[in-house]
Amino acid sequence: MKLVFQTLFITCFSLSIMAQGPNSDSYKKSALTVNELKRWSHLDLEKDSIPGMSIDRIYSELIKGKKGEKIIVGVVDSGVDIDHDDLKSKIWTNTKEIPDNGIDDDNNGYVDDVHGWNFLGNSNNETLEMTRIVQKGDDGSPEYLLAKAEYDKKYQKLLDNKNQIDAIYKANKVMGDFLQKEDFTIDDVKNVTSTDEEVLKSKAALEKVGVAGKTLLNNIAKFKDNVYDQLNYNFNTQFNGRKVVGDNPDDINDTNYGNNIVYGPDKKEALHGTHVAGIIAQVRGNNVGGDGVYDNVEIMSVRAVPNGDEYDKDVALAIRYAVDNGAKVINASFGKNYSPNKQWVYDAIKYAESKDVLIIHAAGNDSKDIDVEPNFPNDSDDKVTEFANNVITVGALNFENGTKLVANFSNYGKNNVDVYAPGVKIYATTPNNEYQYLQGTSMASPNVAGVAAMIRSFYPNLTAQQVKGIIMESGTTISADVVVGGNKNDKRPFNSLSKSGKFVNGYKAMELAKKMSKKSGKKVKNKKLKG
Repeated sequence: MKLVFQTLFITCFSLSIMAQGPNSDSYKKSALTVNELKRWSHLDLEKDSIPGMSIDRIYSELIKGKKGEKIIVGVVDSGVDIDHDDLKSKIWTNTKEIPDNGIDDDNNGYVDDVHGWNFLGNSNNETLEMTRIVQKGDDGSPEYLLAKAEYDKKYQKLLDNKNQIDAIYKANKVMGDFLQKEDFTIDDVKNVTSTDEEVLKSKAALEKVGVAGKTLLNNIAKFKDNVYDQLNYNFNTQFNGRKVVGDNPDDINDTNYGNNIVYGPDKKEALHGTHVAGIIAQVRGNNVGGDGVYDNVEIMSVRAVPNGDEYDKDVALAIRYAVDNGAKVINASFGKNYSPNKQWVYDAIKYAESKDVLIIHAAGNDSKDIDVEPNFPNDSDDKVTEFANNVITVGALNFENGTKLVANFSNYGKNNVDVYAPGVKIYATTPNNEYQYLQGTSMASPNVAGVAAMIRSFYPNLTAQQVKGIIMESGTTISADVVVGGNKNDKRPFNSLSKSGKFVNGYKAMELAKKMSKKSGKKVKNKKLKG
């Protein structure tokens, strides 16, 4: 599932934006300006007192007037709006394929894959993996029992939310009919006098909520849509979104499916992937929208993440597609709790490692310890020993200071989260030439993917494994305690929440990469001399 987290503060069904401010001498003491907030992830802790990745310093101090190799970044996601004005110059083109001739010119198994591939075809809505497990019935496995218990608990909570929403909508309609107008205020409701029992019940319900009329409906619209979507699709055991695709998702050898429309059947559904792509590569310095981390890249869109949980088969084939078509970095901003065919994904990760491709993966937004709790895909089946060394798992950093440094939704784990990066209120491209602030480990991951692409561009002799080590080793750490999982009573040292104990510092990473590149170059030269 797409790991985007748009914080929804619902108090009496009304939305509010929480004030965000610093509380430590080590950080910026005043509120961020609009411009600072739009690009805080590019700023520098030492120079700007904001815990960004020091990207601006790289451009002004390290690579000004220089240009590295073009790097292809595979974005395995919900699709990318390749026509967006701030992205269209950064989209990968398969030069071996003749557009729209209906022929697989490069014989890679995908017809007219000019800008990538869409493994979901015309499908968008999907069930969760635990719903699919429940759909298949009780096979006596521990996985089924776990999935069924989790499904029942979450489904009941969704039903409770639906019933609450329906009751509020009904109360609002009853009051509107009584007042004989569509739009009315809570003050209008408070002034209502009636002997009608239904009207009085509606009055009490709306007074409890604290808003009424169109304001109420606008405030709960997104919440309502989210609940109904989950009930209609994600948790619906009678729904099968895969029918539209036409393949057998349980057969890894059934590969003749999907199409070349890399943003999917409706561009607006490619919001997540377009935002991710923008974080990596949206045009820098054009005073439109935000700035990408690195500008000398090509984005390869590989659509494999629906509104629901991705299929293991799609993920495995998407990784292999990106690898086989030249990606040196793959961003994977998705995840789920169950993975029936995880070995297919493991094999794809190992394949990427064998081809020297680095995978950047979002840690997830469940405020949980993934050293203990399930989180797929991953690079360690036992949560202790990594079976590959080409995956960086990224937690989300907040721009707020002190104890709030870690995003309250971010997963964590001393062994299974590698590093942190900016993931709260990140401003980037969305479909149809628009821009939004989104947040989640989904946004932290492409920030790191951009840094990885920059390193691989300027220092191509470094391996994926070396780049991973550089990013982890060169980061910034603090020893102060931070709130974990949004629980203000749970505070731990920041450096205990990931393997590196650090958050990404692109400037230091580039400096370290330069040193390692020289050493690696000498080793290669010496080997040649010995030969």
